[in-house]
Amino acid sequence: MQISVSSTLTVYHDGQFWVGLAEHVDDGVYGVTRIVFGAEPSDEEILQFVVNRWEGLRFFGDGPAEVRKPAKNPKRRIHEASKALKRPAMSTKAQQALANQREIQKLERNRARSTRRADKAEARFEQRKAKRKQKHRGH
Repeated sequence: MQISVSSTLTVYHDGQFWVGLAEHVDDGVYGVTRIVFGAEPSDEEILQFVVNRWEGLRFFGDGPAEVRKPAKNPKRRIHEASKALKRPAMSTKAQQALANQREIQKLERNRARSTRRADKAEARFEQRKAKRKQKHRGH
């Protein structure tokens, strides 16, 4: 049994912040996550991030990934690397996975807000009920 794992970290400037796009393929399952660095990270900071915090990243996406074997020819690998550098930083698949992740997080936030609001309303009702009971009690 062979397990195939592939990860890439692309760091780019999105106009406001320096952002890292981490793409991870584990046994044909594609996952992506977005990391905001803020100021331009140095090579050493990126290395420290990968060494210390890579395991804690939550990759989102569960679609199958296209599997490509790297070229054995070194000139072909150089050509593929230069083509990859010319392409935009984010792939369409990564953009779609990040959009899905934002939608799910939005739904979770809305559910949590709704629950908090209902809990507050229930607490206010209980408080009013206790106050009414206290007022009608004989002294």
